[in-house]
Amino acid sequence: MQIYYDSDADQNIAKGMEIVIIGYGSQGHAHANNLKDSGANVTVALRKESGSWAKAEAAGFDVKEVGEAVPNADLVMMLIPDEKQSAMYENHLKDNIKDGAVLAFAHGFNIHFEMIIPRDDLDVIMVAPKGPGHTVRSQYESGAGVPCLLAVYRNVSGKAKDVGLSYASMIGSGRAGIIETNFKDETETDLFGEQAVLCGGLTSLIQTGYEVLVENGYPPEMAYFECLHEVKLIVDLIYEGGLQNMRYSISNTAEYGDYVTGPKIVNENTKETMQKILTEIQSGEFAKDFMNDCNSGGQKMSEYRKNSSEHSIESVGEELRSMMPWISANKIVDKAKN
Repeated sequence: MQIYYDSDADQNIAKGMEIVIIGYGSQGHAHANNLKDSGANVTVALRKESGSWAKAEAAGFDVKEVGEAVPNADLVMMLIPDEKQSAMYENHLKDNIKDGAVLAFAHGFNIHFEMIIPRDDLDVIMVAPKGPGHTVRSQYESGAGVPCLLAVYRNVSGKAKDVGLSYASMIGSGRAGIIETNFKDETETDLFGEQAVLCGGLTSLIQTGYEVLVENGYPPEMAYFECLHEVKLIVDLIYEGGLQNMRYSISNTAEYGDYVTGPKIVNENTKETMQKILTEIQSGEFAKDFMNDCNSGGQKMSEYRKNSSEHSIESVGEELRSMMPWISANKIVDKAKN
């Protein structure tokens, strides 16, 4: 696996381009601000009615509607939700983006599953930071960076990789490491990690543990602390130095319980289920199901969100977090800005 750093990238390449960022959400605001602070010429492209328009203007950006911004762009980075990208490309980019421009993504979903078929004259690249946009921004501001993946899907100009390295360096990833990959591997591993471990697996484990304790008569507040609040303490230790670093830092009782109980929770049946999840991702079944729900009004997603928000772990957590002002004082997500 090839890993690149700032010393391998020429930031002047991206600095000499007109860059359009479509979207100003979590990733959009991070890419746009980091690029601007690194000296790039950046325009933010949004729908006129977008709630992010005022936020982007307040941050000092020239903000235009997509159809107006795209024709002048040398590089267009697509940073709107996956389910909206295909329509955006067909309606605003396909016939407007100039010949020989670079079409960029932060996730391979639409290219890999062929929901977008880019015009033949376009370079197509991916620069995918391995962290939420709010972390991409906060790490950059602190002088650090978030590692990212770099992939080239189409290299018409012969310079697509150099452009990608330059862009990745300017958003701060060259400080941490730019890892070369391809659209297929990024898409499938990203979806699997989110579903089986980072989001789906972790949140279900937390919520189920909380429910077991509450249903057995323990106070919800204690269940919250043991099954949700302390996750950060453990994850920070793992993040810092791996699983054994965490085990070195916890009590012998906790470590022993890790070894004897963990495999009872996550066992061969769990692994078989994970394999099934991966197969559904690889085949495109998950992508099809997700897009079908989006195209039919997002009824499943709305129901999932409603049920999750009404779970008692949310109301209990909100009350307990109000007792810990240092959490909100150091929050990563600020909805007023992005």
